[in-house]
Amino acid sequence: MMIIPAIDLRDGRCVRLSQGRKDDVKVYDGDAVEIARTYQSDGAQMLHIVDLDGAFSDPNSRNRAVFREIVSQTDLPIQFGGGMRRLQDVEQVIEMGVTRVVVGTLAVESPDVLAKLVDMFSSRVCVGIDARDGQVMTRGWERQETITAVELAQRVAALGVERIVYTDVARDGMLAGVNLEQTCTIARESGLRVTASGGVSSLADIRRLLMAHENGVDSVIVGKALYEGRFSLKEAINEGVI
Repeated sequence: MMIIPAIDLRDGRCVRLSQGRKDDVKVYDGDAVEIARTYQSDGAQMLHIVDLDGAFSDPNSRNRAVFREIVSQTDLPIQFGGGMRRLQDVEQVIEMGVTRVVVGTLAVESPDVLAKLVDMFSSRVCVGIDARDGQVMTRGWERQETITAVELAQRVAALGVERIVYTDVARDGMLAGVNLEQTCTIARESGLRVTASGGVSSLADIRRLLMAHENGVDSVIVGKALYEGRFSLKEAINEGVI
């Protein structure tokens, strides 16, 4: 089970949202680049970076400047998401050094573009499925779509996508525990590898996710629990050993 620490950027600062609400932001002390370096020294195998300003369609070059510095100052593979709604957006961040790009809204609104991206970049493109009560949320979690999370998972699988990042919006940033049942359903119904996201609050959540490994859930993104000191990255990595 790969433990992937997250850095969410808003106006160049490390923040966490509660249930994806952009007006419910908690800003954390600490330089994002230094935090990334610490995660690397603690044994992280990948870093998850989210441009929240991009997700909310608020252009902000400060986030990209911080992102570029993280790329230059660490050797970590980076999974990047937030505002990736055009083919050019994905091309740009891959050229900047991103290992894996997460697209969400694009997968719902422009499946033809998603198919082209998969053809161009293969496994370097994955789909972020963010859902509330099983329904897909897009545009920075501000729009509810008619398609369900399971339906979208099956649709992107048919287009050749290899991985889904599944987030239960209601649990994200709430330290309320992972929605294990729905995460496993997404993996099982799509047949894809799934990265769990949203709600990790304790090492017990990591242990519960380990039981889902056979279903295709092979990694988890951890954010607020690390910032709040619920456990350390080293502890989580040790807990995630199969």
